Amino acid sequence: MALDSESRWRLVRKMREREDTMQQASGEITIRNAESKDLRQLAEIYNYYVQNSVVTFDIDVTDEAYWVEKLRYLTELELPFIVADSAGGQLLGFAYVGPWRQKAAYRRTVEDSIYLRPAAIGKRIGTRLMAELLAQSKAAGVKEIVAVISDKGAEASVALHEAFGFKSQGHLGKVGFKFGRWLGTVLLQKSL
Repeated sequence: MALDSESRWRLVRKMREREDTMQQASGEITIRNAESKDLRQLAEIYNYYVQNSVVTFDIDVTDEAYWVEKLRYLTELELPFIVADSAGGQLLGFAYVGPWRQKAAYRRTVEDSIYLRPAAIGKRIGTRLMAELLAQSKAAGVKEIVAVISDKGAEASVALHEAFGFKSQGHLGKVGFKFGRWLGTVLLQKSL
């Protein structure tokens, strides 16, 4: 069941308040490589966006098995998959890059993804994840990073990418249908 915009923001504020209390007790935040122990929390974070927003065009929630496969696949490709971990063991967000396309000529071009727990929004955790993701991507031999971002409701993601030097490469209108409406994407790109 999709929530209306006001209900979603009420839920976000409530979750932030609850998690702020937990985070204050948890102390320092570490950016590290994702591990199998993180996958349940990754699914929880991602599924929030699947069910409550248009920042992902996924419609069905993911399970832990989906993330097991994603971690295995990206690890085999030697591509970064990182998390922001509080000292208390709660994941505050995650980021990874995956192949842009399957054809061999694209092998040095990737697409990035960053998701934050609602309580972590506005605390510069996305900035820390992006900085580390770019550094690890460059070390892995990546030359180009593409961001495909919803053209509705993802203004913070666009701003984050632009702050790191991503440049607009275009707009695709009406390429996704979610919550009863057509959505487009904006394309941004950064050379490493």
